[in-house]
Amino acid sequence: MIPMSLAIALTALGGGMIGIAATTLLLKGTMGGLPIAIFGAALAVFLAGIGSSIGVGIAGEAAAGVVTEDPEKFGRLLLLQAIPGTQGIYGFLAGFMVMFRLGMFGGTIPSLTVEQGWQVLFACLPVGVSCLISGIYQGRVSVSSMGIVAKRPEESGKALIFPAMVETYAVLGLLATILLLLFGVKI
Repeated sequence: MIPMSLAIALTALGGGMIGIAATTLLLKGTMGGLPIAIFGAALAVFLAGIGSSIGVGIAGEAAAGVVTEDPEKFGRLLLLQAIPGTQGIYGFLAGFMVMFRLGMFGGTIPSLTVEQGWQVLFACLPVGVSCLISGIYQGRVSVSSMGIVAKRPEESGKALIFPAMVETYAVLGLLATILLLLFGVKI
């Protein structure tokens, strides 16, 4: 298991390296608007996916421990483990929406100004950052909810409410990205 602080440090290091590379290309004038926009879409998918994978991993470790003691609780715990995985789906939806908004499924390669590329990139940040953070914390809350299921399986419905509250902020991040892409970015 990778400690949480190490996973966050590696994520920050990878993101920083990507940011430095992108900034270097932009300052040299070799990057137009389209690569910046695609970078924004990739960043949304990347950050949300990291949050989900860490959250699902944390929850899975706890679920495995409970199932070792009582295999009958597998079904109830599986749902609690899967909940942090939704953030990765939200990031994927945002990346897909960027490609759709740019008309990339029509067979034409759009031409964007650098300003439009930055607009798309910044529109992708709400879902990427909110899903990175909420995926990790939702995994932690799911672990706590697994404690409820382990001791009082009849309360598993109530245990689902706690991680669902964290989900609210991932949904708000996705909604902000959708609204920015539809109404804030001028293409």
